[in-house]
Amino acid sequence: METASTVDAARAAVAAARRAGRTIGFVPTMGALHAGHVSLIEAATARGDFVVVSIYVNPTQFGPREDFSKYPRPIEADAAACEKAGVDLLFTPATEAIYPAGDQTRVRPGRLAETLCGPFRPGHFEGVCTVVARLFNIVQPDAAYFGQKDAQQLAIIRRMTTDLRLPIEIVACPTTRERDGLAMSSRNAYLSPENRQRSLCLYRALCAGRDALAAGERATGRIIARMQGLIAASGNIQIDYLSMVDPETLERIEEPAGRRVLIAGAIRLGSTRLIDNVIAGPFDGSSA
Repeated sequence: METASTVDAARAAVAAARRAGRTIGFVPTMGALHAGHVSLIEAATARGDFVVVSIYVNPTQFGPREDFSKYPRPIEADAAACEKAGVDLLFTPATEAIYPAGDQTRVRPGRLAETLCGPFRPGHFEGVCTVVARLFNIVQPDAAYFGQKDAQQLAIIRRMTTDLRLPIEIVACPTTRERDGLAMSSRNAYLSPENRQRSLCLYRALCAGRDALAAGERATGRIIARMQGLIAASGNIQIDYLSMVDPETLERIEEPAGRRVLIAGAIRLGSTRLIDNVIAGPFDGSSA
């Protein structure tokens, strides 16, 4: 595995791979790698890509009361995981490589960033778009791999890539889960054993919503109320949102018949915020 910490070194390694006839697959991360990240790497290696993984904890996507300073940075363990997974190039830029002196430019998303997590994390998706656009420009991949767990981010990155006419395929990979269903996330490490068990209520509630649709329920208000009740039964858990939206536009769905539905939610257990989602449908127009 090659390593690079500067823009010039990363571009040189990618250029050499292109001269050798390789396509470039890119997995941008903030480190603290887990099996979900590895599944993205495996998807890229399965397609025969020259696989580039970036590890950079991006300050512009953290709010003033969020966990930037304490976000885990186990770089040695992450590098070992990348090498074991078959990564060809590990890119670990310093902040000045991403945000040069005098930096002013930002990439501002549109309506897709105004729903779901948007109201609860103002500025977050602008930070995400800005860093991803810069990483795309440095690595210039043929394909970039993102997890379905971050469904809103996935939709926004797809829109940004289309709008900026970037010649990059955005590949969505399934959410990787623990055996009990908890979506893998670097922030799971913040959960106490008690909250780790209680956190399962989110995935169970989302699955209950999907099951209700499959059983013929079409009243989205009743489905969401049922999901809220399941989470409330798990104790003192704050619900940021539970929503049923179109997977591409993220617009709220009132009539799910004949449509694919993204059932998404975010909860807080103490200072830890978790997100998750499931895809349902399309289902026919009959109702229970």
